[in-house]
Amino acid sequence: MNRIIQFLSIVLVLSIYACGSSRTKKTVESLKSALNNELTASEKYTKFAQVAMSEGFDTLSQLFSAASKSEKIHATNHERILHKYGGVSDNPEIAPFQVKTTKENLNAAIKSEMFDMQSVYPGFIKIAELETAPDGATAFTWAWSGEIRHLMYYRKADASILAGNESGISYVWYVCPKCGNIYTPNDIKSLCEVCLEKQENFIGFSKEESK
Repeated sequence: MNRIIQFLSIVLVLSIYACGSSRTKKTVESLKSALNNELTASEKYTKFAQVAMSEGFDTLSQLFSAASKSEKIHATNHERILHKYGGVSDNPEIAPFQVKTTKENLNAAIKSEMFDMQSVYPGFIKIAELETAPDGATAFTWAWSGEIRHLMYYRKADASILAGNESGISYVWYVCPKCGNIYTPNDIKSLCEVCLEKQENFIGFSKEESK
């Protein structure tokens, strides 16, 4: 009798798991796509940071590095939720990308962030909401919010460089380890405005700064 009960329990668990996986099928596919996209962005911005540094744009290099950390956190969140929904991320793909001059790289970054903000994440969020996948919707929303900030900072950087200097670009950046949002010393909050993570936990922030 005990073996029968144990067998039926296993069948029930597997049935529930299968139904859940089927229910979030499109969200899982979106998470896989978003994971690859964010890993590619992280790698790309790391390369852009290296080029910027070599060309003397050390301040812009710091921005690219902060954005790279941000994208990696987005990818980590997507992967975690992907696994929760029964998806597999054994072979994430880094899409090919071009690395050119710093000004060209910055223009490419602006276009990429604009595309993600306007065309990618709104659709992913909608899919997750329709499939009642709240964790997926949250991960997508956090990433979407991050892309908005990246675009804002990249545009400011572009304006500064077009003006012939980097004075309008912050050299110091803080990255929220939970959602990936990035901040400058001028706009940092006591709590992340996206996920409410404490400022003291931000990557790059030291407790001495709060004294």
